Amino acid sequence: MSTATATTATAAPSRPGVPFGRLLKAELRKLTDTRAGRWLLIAILATTPAVVAVMLFTADPKDLNYDRFVDFTQTPQKLLLPVVGILSMTSEWSQRTGLVTFTLEPNRRRVLLAKATATLLLGLIVIAVTFGSAAIGNALAPLRDGDGSWAFGFEGFRDITVVLLSGLAQGLAFGMLLLVSAAAIVAFFVLPNLSSVLFNTAPGLKDSAPWFDLNQAQGALYDHHMTGQQWAQVLTATLLWVGLPAVLGIARVLRTEVKSA
Repeated sequence: MSTATATTATAAPSRPGVPFGRLLKAELRKLTDTRAGRWLLIAILATTPAVVAVMLFTADPKDLNYDRFVDFTQTPQKLLLPVVGILSMTSEWSQRTGLVTFTLEPNRRRVLLAKATATLLLGLIVIAVTFGSAAIGNALAPLRDGDGSWAFGFEGFRDITVVLLSGLAQGLAFGMLLLVSAAAIVAFFVLPNLSSVLFNTAPGLKDSAPWFDLNQAQGALYDHHMTGQQWAQVLTATLLWVGLPAVLGIARVLRTEVKSA
């Protein structure tokens, strides 16, 4: 009997893992399942056309060009997209659904990859809406005798995309590192600003600020004329403020005990 049982157990097929496509769909759905996530996405999609409308009515006609429309429409996204990343990573812990998620898919790395992919896909959609809304605003600029210039170029699209996606990735990293929504949001907005104040006020640190302060390093991206040194500064600051928290956050998620209450 024992031999037959052992043979049967050996021959039994292993349980197939959850397909990644299904994990991705689940994570995309989770982004809108909670009230906070739903209203945050509504705010993101509503503020962009609102900014365009305000510009059309109040901006100086010489400022009504595509470059300025993108500059203004990306501002709310730069503030709100990282919060989406934070909520995506903290939802399993703040909503106490982690026990279900990690039971259905014990491989936490796959869950994290699905969360990151879903959030980045959403970020790309928001970025497309930003560029599209700016284009609509610029097309309407002649109604106010606006400049209407379309000068922007590949560099403009590249640089703004880098700014917004790096902010989203930083939100994901802080969410994994702290696992508590409120703490991660506060840390995301406070710590980089404290870093900027430190590098701007402390003697001897101002010259090295672009290498360590992400806000100052990314400031050059808005000029759309990046040099090799400026790209190196962006990379160094991004590794410090995005890469390091992400590595520590992944390690914490993989090791943290999941509780049901």
